[in-house]
Amino acid sequence: MLTIKVESKLVTDRLDMLLKRMANLQPAMHDIGVAMETRVSGRFETRTDPLGKKWEGWKPSTKESYPKDGRGLVLERYGDMLASLNSESDSTSVRIGFGAVSSKGDVYATYHEFGTKTMERRGLLFADPEAGTLAPDDERAVLDVIDGFLTNGL
Repeated sequence: MLTIKVESKLVTDRLDMLLKRMANLQPAMHDIGVAMETRVSGRFETRTDPLGKKWEGWKPSTKESYPKDGRGLVLERYGDMLASLNSESDSTSVRIGFGAVSSKGDVYATYHEFGTKTMERRGLLFADPEAGTLAPDDERAVLDVIDGFLTNGL
């Protein structure tokens, strides 16, 4: 399992404000998870990373080995990775990720999120996975969820 903690002072400060008003942040964390799942799922439609950069196409060797019964789309050999997108929340955190694993037990999304020696990065969750930073639009979406709880309903 791969865990990356998102570091955002704006989000942390806003969550601290919300915590002063709500004893249990689970509803907000749940809604953040749903919002991020929607954003990540949309990347499979646009074929872009969180910063809007187009995903690299396949290398010729990948095209040659692609199964005839597959979907024929980058990151969607059979649709298992997208189908495994999920989020889990509790009163202090939300975890967003993918459950699809290779025959070796590796989480497929890790290869795409970071890239490999032989494959370009095709970001799904982070603007910079090494730093644990969200793209500005994703951070804004998280802040919008928190602000909704701050202004509309606790």
